[in-house]
Amino acid sequence: MKVLVLAAMLACSAMLRAEEAVQKFIRIQTDDTELILQVAENGRLYQSWFGERLLHESDLRNLPWAVRAGSDGSVSRRGWEVYSSSGNEDYFEPAIAVTHNDGNPSTWLYYVSSHSEPVKGGTHTEITLRDDQYPVEVTLHYVAYAEENVFKTWSEIRHHERKPVTLTRYASTMLYFSRPEYWLTEFSGDWAREVQMSSQQLRPGKKILDTKLGSRAAMHMHPFFELGLGAPVREDEGEVLMGTIGWTGNFSMTFEVDNAGNLRVIPAINPYASAYSLDPDRVFTTPEFVFTLSPDGTGPGSRNLQAWARKYQLMDGKGSRMTLLNNWENTGFDFDQEKLTGLMHEAAALGVDMFLLDDGWFGNKYPRSNDRAGLGDWEVTRTKLPGGIKALSDAASDAGVKFGIWIEPEMVNPKSELFEKHPEWVIRYPNRETYYYRNQLVLDLCNPAVQDYVFGVVDRILSENPGVAYFKWDCNSPVTNIYSPYLKDRQGQLYIDHVRGVYNVLARLREKWPDVPMMMCSGGGARCDYEALKYFTEFWCSDNTDPFERIYIQWGFSHFFPAKAMCAHVTGWNRSTSVKFRTDVASMCKLGFDLGLDELEPEELEYCRAAVANWKRFSPAIMDGEQYRLVSPYECNHAAVNYVSADRSQAILFAYDLHPRYGEKLFPVRMQGLDPDRMYRVEEINLMPGTRSRLASDGQAYSGDYLMKVGLDVFGTLSGVSHVLAVTAL
Repeated sequence: MKVLVLAAMLACSAMLRAEEAVQKFIRIQTDDTELILQVAENGRLYQSWFGERLLHESDLRNLPWAVRAGSDGSVSRRGWEVYSSSGNEDYFEPAIAVTHNDGNPSTWLYYVSSHSEPVKGGTHTEITLRDDQYPVEVTLHYVAYAEENVFKTWSEIRHHERKPVTLTRYASTMLYFSRPEYWLTEFSGDWAREVQMSSQQLRPGKKILDTKLGSRAAMHMHPFFELGLGAPVREDEGEVLMGTIGWTGNFSMTFEVDNAGNLRVIPAINPYASAYSLDPDRVFTTPEFVFTLSPDGTGPGSRNLQAWARKYQLMDGKGSRMTLLNNWENTGFDFDQEKLTGLMHEAAALGVDMFLLDDGWFGNKYPRSNDRAGLGDWEVTRTKLPGGIKALSDAASDAGVKFGIWIEPEMVNPKSELFEKHPEWVIRYPNRETYYYRNQLVLDLCNPAVQDYVFGVVDRILSENPGVAYFKWDCNSPVTNIYSPYLKDRQGQLYIDHVRGVYNVLARLREKWPDVPMMMCSGGGARCDYEALKYFTEFWCSDNTDPFERIYIQWGFSHFFPAKAMCAHVTGWNRSTSVKFRTDVASMCKLGFDLGLDELEPEELEYCRAAVANWKRFSPAIMDGEQYRLVSPYECNHAAVNYVSADRSQAILFAYDLHPRYGEKLFPVRMQGLDPDRMYRVEEINLMPGTRSRLASDGQAYSGDYLMKVGLDVFGTLSGVSHVLAVTAL
């Protein structure tokens, strides 16, 4: 009876407040863009506008109402409800679906209240909606970042029913568009061919981008998209929505064109196998959806997202990044303390900041000599490294570099002491043959005891070894054998609570160790979302470091992430290409090396040293400047990108000849982002020792206007040739 009375009171309150708020507009604004929501006559909340910011308040009354309600409360037509719910009069994909205690699967949400407050860089708006028959409440959150024209939105779902309710849909938001046509660019692929870009026109019906990997967002599909509104997506023209969801697990992004030709976009956690039982008075928080609406193509949109990330989302987004030498491609599992010490001195001679020890340093009962044993036993292999981690970090310090180390603490090999002691800590079926992905299983991060263990792994390494300056945190397996011993009869929560468990661990680590940089890695580039990047300074784009392939991979990721978040290493992949070409490609991002320097010729090693010095010299432009994608590898046999520092005094141009056709016509590359009224000196850098630039522009001075309108001849007719031009204001 108390619950029924409470529900009635909530319904009455909601309706009264809605009546008071008829024609209320909620304006969520950046400097150039705004989302306008409106409370309609029926007391529900609808989207009235999303586009360029309207200048005059008086014009709002001319916006078309989402719905019209008759005197009897009936609705004459369907509107663009901001958080449409299952069971209402809408016939299309909902944002939320709740099954109540009495089995009723319907939810109708009415406006209750809203307020806004300033936050760093923008404004945070909260809107409360409530059901009129059940004590269910949804709070919508919007943060608008004024200067960057970026929005971030998420929702919170709670209830006060006597028993748990079941959630089967729980979107972060809904956005609507009405255009003559819609073109979707998606970023798909697999291991070693991440973020392959492809486009298609959306037709009536639903197009869904999703994954079911559990422990990571990406592999087959990445958690971001571009939507051309009225025309295909282009770099420097046309209206485009760019969006990405911050969730390190199963995601779903639905694009539905309805019978009237309107489009709804619904980013969410994937509800696959995830009917979530929500207890009374608990809050279900959806992932953040980050988006920007650019009227001039993806170039400005990318720069907005990159600037926003560096300022507000990326861990240590304004800090510096360390160049490094990794041992994996050089040694694999075959190393000892003496060999590693030698590599540390190689790192110092190369001029990089850090030596990174990769997989293979742990396990005693089951030493980590291959990928079939040792995961979970995070104790140094005494026979291989008798001095432990401290001896290694001391050796790195003596060599003049910092020391970093690889870990994969969310995983376990069946052949490990951890698995022998705690088989109940592992996600696996109790009554079926176990399937192993890469000879390992995923620890059950739904379990608080497992969270404590994973936290303890990293905490102990740092507490006992203050010389550790960096972690490479890997995650090489999706969730398989999908059953949590901890959750028992609530298996629908596994996929969601597991990811939240990962975040709990990361939040605890950041609270205690706020300044330790970490690389996010996952079988290549399978973890690359903006929720995880609150805790990581950078991510590994792909295990594929073939420079030809990397140009495409880095091109794709650059649409949503700044260069300082993207790790790129010079390795032995595709040795038919020159060390110069491989290094020039890696220099577009956070530079590292992963190869045996003793394999290099003396002039190659000298070149690499100079390239590291040049990267550091132009780091203000590459890491913190604006990026301009000039020539797409998807559109011709060449590629070019330039970066410009914030004060426009420094720029760097990367130009690559991929696989030119015989006799093809070559065109100058026109730079972007320079000051048209300043003069700039052009110098080709990253040249092999003993060689001189063959470019006519080398050593010449040009106005920024000339460089942007006429451009420079930098392309040639040979495959695998690169040019790096430093452009410095006089």
